[in-house]
This record gives sequence, C-alpha cells and structure tokens, in this order.
Amino acid sequence: MPERGPTEASSSATVPTPAPSTPSGSTAAARRTGLLVTFILGGLSALPPLSMDMYLPALPEVTTSLRSPAATIQLTLTACLAGMALGQLVIGPMSDKWGRKRPLTIGMVMYVLATAVCALAPTAELLIAFRLVQGLAGAAAIVIARAVVRDLYDGVEMARFFSTLMLISGVAPIIAPLIGGQVLRFSDWRGVFLVLAAIGAVLTVVMWRGLGETLPPERRQTGGVGAALRTMRGLLADRVFAGYTLAGGFAFATLFAYISASPFVIQEIYGASPQTFSLLFGLNSVGLIAAGQINGKLLVGRVSLDKVLAVGLAVITVAAAALLLMSTGVFGKVGLTPVAAGLFVLMSAMGVVLPNTNAQALMRTPHAAGSASALLGTSSFLVGAVASPLVGIAGEDTAVPMAVVQLVCALLAVACFAGMCRPWRQAAVTTQPTQTPQPTPPAP
Repeated sequence: MPERGPTEASSSATVPTPAPSTPSGSTAAARRTGLLVTFILGGLSALPPLSMDMYLPALPEVTTSLRSPAATIQLTLTACLAGMALGQLVIGPMSDKWGRKRPLTIGMVMYVLATAVCALAPTAELLIAFRLVQGLAGAAAIVIARAVVRDLYDGVEMARFFSTLMLISGVAPIIAPLIGGQVLRFSDWRGVFLVLAAIGAVLTVVMWRGLGETLPPERRQTGGVGAALRTMRGLLADRVFAGYTLAGGFAFATLFAYISASPFVIQEIYGASPQTFSLLFGLNSVGLIAAGQINGKLLVGRVSLDKVLAVGLAVITVAAAALLLMSTGVFGKVGLTPVAAGLFVLMSAMGVVLPNTNAQALMRTPHAAGSASALLGTSSFLVGAVASPLVGIAGEDTAVPMAVVQLVCALLAVACFAGMCRPWRQAAVTTQPTQTPQPTPPAP
C-alpha cells in the first residue's frame, strides 16, 4: 500500500486522521453495485469536461453571433470554471453534514435548468452570467463524485478506482468536441447547450435511481458554517495535503490553458476545420486515458505513487517548454503536426498526474472527504479560471501566451510537489527505524 505521507514535526497543525473503519452497511451495499456505481461516478466526473469541451468548436461562431471579441467569449469558459470552483466550497462541506445524495440531486436539477437557459442568452454578458450559474450547480457532480470514492475506497484501491474513473470520464473530452462539431452541422451554438441539458437530465435520473447514500448518519460532520471553515483550515494546515492540492491545481491549469486556447490555436493559426480540431482533441484525450489505465493497471501497487507523479510532472514541464520554443520560432516555422505532438505528450502525462494527486491528498482525509474534495476541486478550477483569459491576452494570432502559461503552471506544480510534499523525506521517515516502535494503525 502506498505511503500515506507521515507528517513531520514541523507540520504539527495537521488535522488528525482517524483510522479508517470498516465500511458501514450502506457503504458495503454501494460497493456491491459495482459497475453501475462506477458508471454513475464516471458520468458525474465527466460533466465538467462535457460542459467545457462540447462548447469548444462553437467558440469562433459565438464570437460572431454575439458580436464580441475572442477574449470576452473566453470569459464564458472562465465563468463556468469559476462557478464550479466556488460551488465546490459550499457543496463539499454540505455533503459531509447532510450526506451525499441530497446535495447532489439539488445541484444536478439546477444544472439542467441553467444549461437550458444558456441556450437563450441574447448577449455575451448574459451568457457569461448563465455559465456562472451552470458552473455553481455543476460543482455538485465533481465534488461529490470524489467524496463518494473516498467513502468507498482507500489506499491503492482508491488510486486504481480514480484511474478507472479516468477511463470513463476521459471519454468525455473525446466525444464532447465531436458531438459539438456534429451539432454545429445542423444547428448553431445554442443547440450545443440544449444537448448538454438533455445529457444532464438523463444523468440526474440514472443517479437518483442507481446511487445510494454512501455517508451514513454516524459518519457525518456536525456543526454549521464555522465548523466547516475550521475543518478546511485544518486541512490546509497539513503541508503535505496542501502540496498535493496545489500541485494538482497547477497541473490542471496547464491542462485548462490548452482547453481554452486550442480552438483558436488549431483553427485560427493553423487553419484546421472544427471537425479536424475535434479529432485532434479526441486523440489527445485518448492519450490521457491510456496513461491513466497504465497508471491504474500496471503502476499502482508496484511503483510509489510519488515516483509516478514526479515523472508525470517532469514530462508535462518538458512538453510545455517544447511548445514554447516552437511557438516563439526557435525551431523556425513549424506546422500543425509538431505542435499537435507536443500537446499530445502534455495531455497524456495528465493521465498519471491528476489521479495520483487526488489519491495522495484524499488518503490523508478520511474524516472530511467532502471538504477535502472541495479544496482539491476549488484550487484546480480557480487556478484554471485565472489561466483561461491569460492565454488570449495577445490576441488570436499567436500561441506564445498559451505556451507561457502552460510552462509557468507546470513549474509551479513541480515546486509545490517538491517543496511541500517532500516525497523523499516521507520515504525516509517511512523506512528508517525509530527508537520507540509505534503501534500500527488498523488497516481499512
């Protein structure tokens, strides 16, 4: 079982982590449903990329339809992302107090309504506002899906399940632009939101019928807003938890810089059609899924999660540096193929970075999985929301801002992982004998 990262003396403010207990009856029952729960959680995890990526091929059309510059239309992505970030801060602690199913159901119903309203937006400003509401409601899907995984699994089993979820949710970035591109053949960008609303409605019904409550009353948090804030403050005081959270957040920002800028880079700079862009986007997502499955099926349980995470962060950094060199003309004038190859390598490495940062962080917090999941998601989405407008700051005719943002975020992710998680010191603490043997905590 991978190391849980024992806290050093300098991190005395760390939240105490009780030993995991045997799953309750409701949790055990949820586990037995197996495949159905896996697909439901995968669908919930896929909702954010669906909300973003189905819309990507339509971005140039939206700029024309609403008579707004590209930088303004990119704020529709930022608004949705910021909504998902802020919504998780509220919904995560709510799920620790009231259980997982009720907040999830309310959030999904609100998501369907907000998405339908986006299709009616007459101006860019109103579309941005409705996208914010859509993100706030959709936050329930991703934050509670992660919390449910923490309710059901621990250790290596949890890391493997996150990789399995990536297989399912990773299909979303592949099919979403393809669906969006096909919708644009017979409808305009508003039809994309109507299709999204229909997908959300189907997922809501399946979730309501097939997903039981995984957090029984005896394991729920008590107290109000003050208690939730104290829990989050305690989680952030854990330097190692904060390190994994920030490393995952900056890695996600690298990914989102690609998501936000690639429609303009691929279509406007390199002249690709929306369908070609969709195919390239899907190919990159195949790389992400393949890396995630290699992580879950071959590496987890055989290689330290921290070692795999270190290699993944290194690959992302090298790929981002190569993209910057190509976009600045160091290699001369390059075509679409080298740039697409660099993006493919960067996206593939995300398949080992994102599930392992989530697993390593959540393994430290079995007592407050909802709040921990909220902090993980909020950090990722907020940093991504900041990165989104930066990639378009120099206009639509250069890929340099995208590459700069990606490289800076990748370097920050490496710095947080190395400086805060200090995996080599955790390994030393784990392997060195101590003068006074400590009792071994019970296994989950």
